[in-house]
Amino acid sequence: MEIVRPEFVPDPSLARDEMAALQRDIAEAAVFEDDISFDVASLRIDSDQRTLGDAGTTDATPLVAGVDQAFVGDRAVSAVVVLRDGEVVDEVTAVEPVTVPYIPGLLAFREGGVILAAFEKLTSSPDVVLVDGSGRIHYREAGLATHIGVALDVPTVGVAKNLLCGAPRASLDRKLPVGERIGIEADADVETAPDGTLIGYAVQTRQYDSPNRHINPLIVSPGHRVSAATAADVVAATVTDYKLPEPTRLADRAADAAKDAVEST
Repeated sequence: MEIVRPEFVPDPSLARDEMAALQRDIAEAAVFEDDISFDVASLRIDSDQRTLGDAGTTDATPLVAGVDQAFVGDRAVSAVVVLRDGEVVDEVTAVEPVTVPYIPGLLAFREGGVILAAFEKLTSSPDVVLVDGSGRIHYREAGLATHIGVALDVPTVGVAKNLLCGAPRASLDRKLPVGERIGIEADADVETAPDGTLIGYAVQTRQYDSPNRHINPLIVSPGHRVSAATAADVVAATVTDYKLPEPTRLADRAADAAKDAVEST
């Protein structure tokens, strides 16, 4: 898979203000509306049969990719797993040195290079990509998922475990039922969007039966070429018996396996 916008490849050698400036350019280039080639309503994953879409695998059914990272010392490992009809049809990994520390809001400059290196190994072209990280829910509307989506010009969804910024329209500090969605609005921390702009959703994908424990929702936002509502729909449609969507869950597993292989060499 080729990089379409090389000018947006994250450069870890940039100064912080230069990184922030590049993110503003990426946010301006990003499309937070639907520009996809498939019907999201057709996405289904059966937790027993692990099938995505209707019966049978055809070239017409969408390719859904998941992306996740792991770290080995001063190296980052990225895994991309591509599913069609619930079956893995492509899986690649890449290993690159890490040259910058973790800085909230600048994750793409730490992890983006290795992710793009992995995508360049793909023989398939996903119809939508789920990234373990934020998309539009970001200080400059240019989280990791947006950065990757714009550079590759592919529909992308950010799936984060924690809220980076923005204001939920209702409290998240409670037990939410499966399927609940709570809008996340831009607030004063989002410098590139007016206050009140819908920038994503908290999506509850799993929940404990116990009244004394609860599972936190995923923080889902559009990365590129999808709307906030469609981003939430894609995540909800690709969840099985786990909290994470199946594409990113499998990518997490593949990244851990690749990490183990790197450690053993």
